[in-house]
Amino acid sequence: MKVNKELLKGSTVILVLSLLDREPMYGYKMIKEIEKKSNGVFMFKEGTLYPILHSLEADSMIESYWWGSEGSRQRKYYRITKKGNLFLKEKQQEWETFRSAVDEVLAGGV
Repeated sequence: MKVNKELLKGSTVILVLSLLDREPMYGYKMIKEIEKKSNGVFMFKEGTLYPILHSLEADSMIESYWWGSEGSRQRKYYRITKKGNLFLKEKQQEWETFRSAVDEVLAGGV
């Protein structure tokens, strides 16, 4: 089942920060991890992910660095910063409140 892009739009930052909270990653790996962990529901294109990464980096939520063995391909990795981690925790709490409220309404609760 496809998910409305408007629903995804509000969740992209928390998805990216959640991945980077687990381990530093390069862009293509993030795309594949999000697709895998969501069972194919979320499928980012590079044109979607990289503007998010650049925005997060400009806001000091993440930082980037180049890594790779000498003589092999260098990749640009991203890692979450302390500021990004604090923001992620805030957004996770916000998400839990939102999800819980939606679940209550859908279940017919009060």
